[in-house]
Amino acid sequence: MTGGFVPGIAQAAVLVAMLAAAYVPLGNWMAKVYQSEKDWGIEKFIYGVLRVDPKQGQTWRNYAKALLGFSLASIIALYALQRLQTVLPSFGNPREEAVEPYMAFNTAASFVANTNWQSYSGEATLTNAVQMLGLTVQNFASAAVGMAVAIVLTRALGHLPFRSGSQAEPGLVGNFWVDLTRGLVRVLLPVAFLIAVALVALGTMQSFGSNLVTHLGVEIPRAPVASQEAIKLLGTNGGGIFGANSAHPFENPNSITNVIEIFSLLVIPFALFRTFGVMLGNQRQAYTLLGVAGGIWAAMLVLVTWAQHTLVGAAAQAAGANTEGLEARFGVNASALFAVSTTGTSTGAVNSMHDSYSPLGGGLLILNMLLGEIAPGGVGTGLYGLLIVSILTVFIGGLLVGRSPEFLGNRITKQEISAVCLYILTMPILVLAGVGASLAQQKLVQDSATNMGEAGTAQNAHGISEVLYAYTSASNNNGSAFAGLTVTDPWWQVTLGAAMLLGRFLPIVFTLYLAGSLAKQRPQATTAGSLPTTGLTFATLTIGVIILVAALTFFPILSLGPLSEALV
Repeated sequence: MTGGFVPGIAQAAVLVAMLAAAYVPLGNWMAKVYQSEKDWGIEKFIYGVLRVDPKQGQTWRNYAKALLGFSLASIIALYALQRLQTVLPSFGNPREEAVEPYMAFNTAASFVANTNWQSYSGEATLTNAVQMLGLTVQNFASAAVGMAVAIVLTRALGHLPFRSGSQAEPGLVGNFWVDLTRGLVRVLLPVAFLIAVALVALGTMQSFGSNLVTHLGVEIPRAPVASQEAIKLLGTNGGGIFGANSAHPFENPNSITNVIEIFSLLVIPFALFRTFGVMLGNQRQAYTLLGVAGGIWAAMLVLVTWAQHTLVGAAAQAAGANTEGLEARFGVNASALFAVSTTGTSTGAVNSMHDSYSPLGGGLLILNMLLGEIAPGGVGTGLYGLLIVSILTVFIGGLLVGRSPEFLGNRITKQEISAVCLYILTMPILVLAGVGASLAQQKLVQDSATNMGEAGTAQNAHGISEVLYAYTSASNNNGSAFAGLTVTDPWWQVTLGAAMLLGRFLPIVFTLYLAGSLAKQRPQATTAGSLPTTGLTFATLTIGVIILVAALTFFPILSLGPLSEALV
């Protein structure tokens, strides 16, 4: 069962219709949430517990300190939960062993960094308590952090106050605790609740009972799946309770839940473009960003689907389709739709095994992450990532045509472009350094990658692709993986964990630095000397810059991996 083009097209059409229906109301609501002058009662209680003044603005440095301090405390708490799970209440599935130290570090770094890379099988390793109190909590918190940073950059570009009715003060970018709390209370919690209810109604498991044992001795795990499934997708996290992730029928029972899950991981990243337009009163700019993200997403969907229908290799030709690693309930097209959406949003959830995709199909999924995951990107990260690329495009375009490097009335000076360049360079350095350092350890890679063979063979090229995918996924905070690489060795646990943390928090710091620099400027009127930043021309130029940066940076390693495998 491969899934015909018509069902695949129908699912994509339904998905686009659902996203279009949610775009305006959700985008408008989030704009209202982050600009509101009033605090809800529960929010006032939280501010009281934290002992913070919600009306006090912060500079970018203080905002960054609060964000990093909160994230560090989250890492320590999640690490401790894993190490102490044998003595804590289990909620139905006790474990005899604690999570070993290297794996606990990797998992803590992963979930706090919104990566949700899993080097373990959740149903066999963690208790329900750790899943709920540790992983699910971080699914909410890390997503709210990403949204907060996107809103900070939006405010800075528009020189907006962080509370409606007040005046914007130069140098102040917002209040981290307010942005974090509002994102959690007013956006993520209510929307995730609705999605969880829908998933339960359609057959997704939600149970606190102990595991069942059949008369044949087969153990069937039970867990609160739907509640974690909802936020793992809505928050573009990706870490599931089961090792098979969204290919598991307890997580993703049927084609309807499959569409709902893809919708969940795309809806906030796309709606944030509307939020940006509403806050700045500039929907033309929002539509330009939407066109760039949507155009790349659609193009990658067509290419990956085509690659999966192109039969390469004797096994695929004999079967009549690339069916290895695909869940038969979904087929080729629905799997490609999920794969493109998850690698384009830093989610990492999967409903098929990416390692089993055709060489070209798997290579395109790697490329989709290497583009920076801005189509439409993760919750928050997609918006601020695309805004940073847009600033780089303005700078390059201005040099080419002799126009002033300005973006939305903000001058792009040495300070701003330095922040942009540091942001752009972080991910490539982490990916290439990690891949190079790992491949230099030949025995380690041969022991870990089941496909690492003789140089010049397709098997060797696939092994390189597996290592490349791992560091690409970690450094982009995606979390999906090529399953042929076993990453339980301390080298992988530590280096991938470090890549997740640096890949998450260095770009955030550079973004906040950029926001602080912009917030100090006085907005300027757009003149005839300013390069237009809306419309088809600018959107095309932006896509060109995105592709050019990725092509120049990653073409050599892609040639050694997926491209070589496809040509051998």
